[in-house]
Amino acid sequence: MNQGPIGIFDSGFGGLTVFKSICERLPQYDYIYLGDNARVPYGNRSFETVYQYTKECVFKLFEMGCPLVIVACNTASAKALRSIQQNDLPPGKKVLGVIRPTTEIIDQYTKTGHVGILATQGTVRSESYKIEIQRFHPQIVVHQHACPVWVPLVENNDLDSEGTHFFVKEDVEALLSQSPEIDTILLACTHYPLLLPTIQAHTPKHIKLVPQGDLVADSLVEYLQRHPEVEVQCRRGSTYSFYTTDDPADFGEKAKLFFGQEVIAFHTIVEAVD
Repeated sequence: MNQGPIGIFDSGFGGLTVFKSICERLPQYDYIYLGDNARVPYGNRSFETVYQYTKECVFKLFEMGCPLVIVACNTASAKALRSIQQNDLPPGKKVLGVIRPTTEIIDQYTKTGHVGILATQGTVRSESYKIEIQRFHPQIVVHQHACPVWVPLVENNDLDSEGTHFFVKEDVEALLSQSPEIDTILLACTHYPLLLPTIQAHTPKHIKLVPQGDLVADSLVEYLQRHPEVEVQCRRGSTYSFYTTDDPADFGEKAKLFFGQEVIAFHTIVEAVD
């Protein structure tokens, strides 16, 4: 049996926060990270475009030998994952996302049954979190708010300025104005954990803030335990490789902010997939 690395895909840098959590929980495997930085952002693109871009990047990771790919991007998970799983997977290949691991267990955090979602415009418009949470937990009421400036703030490493505090405060208050019963806020974008101290500063203390990284990592641990036929295909060597569709030097410089350690990246070309 041919073994290969686990693939981690994101439209840019945010998926590195999920990758970091996965590496902490499962350091024994080999990994390839692919960021489609040349075509970021995905959040304001159509469903069809996101589906096509995501499929191309997932198939690139399959081509690089990955038996399993994690789509560590909320927009791609919302707009493309299910179509790829149902229509496009080659035999023996698997692809997972970040929405289901989060929505399956969100009931463990809320006591009032009112959950807030902070996400990109694309994720909010897709209604994916609302649909998935109500599928698993129909008793939970979901409130959503899009934060279009948060990703640019994070990518510019503008995490604690007066302007950042202004925008974060405005967005948190806009979400909480939808219901006084919200007691849990899901950070449904992989960039947002870097803003966590600023978000906490403008969120009432009784409200739980839930980033995704650890939840996705825990879910992957359970998935590999439940699916030994997939786990046996995942190569164990504790190596990490990073690829980007844009400038690798720029990627490496910015990736350290998300991944927490030095990153050396390589350029790759992603080709169209029928």
